[in-house]
Amino acid sequence: MSAEQLEMFSEDQPGRGNQGEFGPPVAENKPLAPETSLAAALGPFQDYMIRRGFTENTIKAFLSDLRLLGKYADARTPVSQIGTKKLNDFLAWMLHKRKKPCSPKTYARRVTTLKVFFGWLNESEVLPGDPAAPVIQKSVSAPLPDILYDNQVEKVLEVTRGLLKAEKPDARPHLLVSLLLKTGIKKGECMKIELRHIDISDSQNPTVFIRYDNPRYQHKERKLKLPDDWVPTWQQYREQYQPQKHLFECTARNLEYILHDVAERADLPPISFIMLRWTSAVRDYKAGMDHKELRKKMGLSLVSWQETSQKLEMLAGPGL
Repeated sequence: MSAEQLEMFSEDQPGRGNQGEFGPPVAENKPLAPETSLAAALGPFQDYMIRRGFTENTIKAFLSDLRLLGKYADARTPVSQIGTKKLNDFLAWMLHKRKKPCSPKTYARRVTTLKVFFGWLNESEVLPGDPAAPVIQKSVSAPLPDILYDNQVEKVLEVTRGLLKAEKPDARPHLLVSLLLKTGIKKGECMKIELRHIDISDSQNPTVFIRYDNPRYQHKERKLKLPDDWVPTWQQYREQYQPQKHLFECTARNLEYILHDVAERADLPPISFIMLRWTSAVRDYKAGMDHKELRKKMGLSLVSWQETSQKLEMLAGPGL
């Protein structure tokens, strides 16, 4: 299973090749062999992940997961002696016998960790087979998220378009809703959009850059298309609200109130940022967007995409 992330570490990013989070490279790693202990294999595996461009958070999480495996199975155990049964027993212990709770997301990531680690050992010819390959990703995922159906989307847009031309026109609801439905960005990403991130030089193909101040999250940065008819709404909004730096200079709570009000006007249950994010993704999935492109559009790593794609398949698929 591939575990490539969206971008490689740049030279100034924390990593084993710099003076970052993981310190200097391990220069004296002994060659890996079947009798190499689990603990001794972590250094070379960390180097492998850095070379492949895994994010810093993913590297930390994967190493933590493997240390937990070492706590259960004894970190001195040779990797060749850790078989499929041992891995399944470890997962069962983690779910049912360990005193600390394990969320569905954490469980899914730990299964991915095992598959990536032992898959790497197999591909490196340290192991003749992959003991993690038969391990099944058991269905412990979180419930399917709520989304808006196509007819509900039309109701919402009918309300927001109506507010554009109301007795007291308000462009903000339509600007917000159309932005979220088209881009599927998160609430935090929405609040960080600055005016300089919006490119309307081609009024027929406006775009927005999703930026992150923290270099650790540069892999989440992306350029997204805005709705084709977004520019007139943007111009009306800018004239009405006169933002100085950020697209939305109110609080996130204010925007949540706007979404709640729109839902009430459309005679629908409450809508939220996360609901519109999933609605956007489902619409793209149903429209046949390439899965790799959709993952990038959502700003997800391969680890996060694993569970997300399963949910999208269920939400977008036909009824049985």
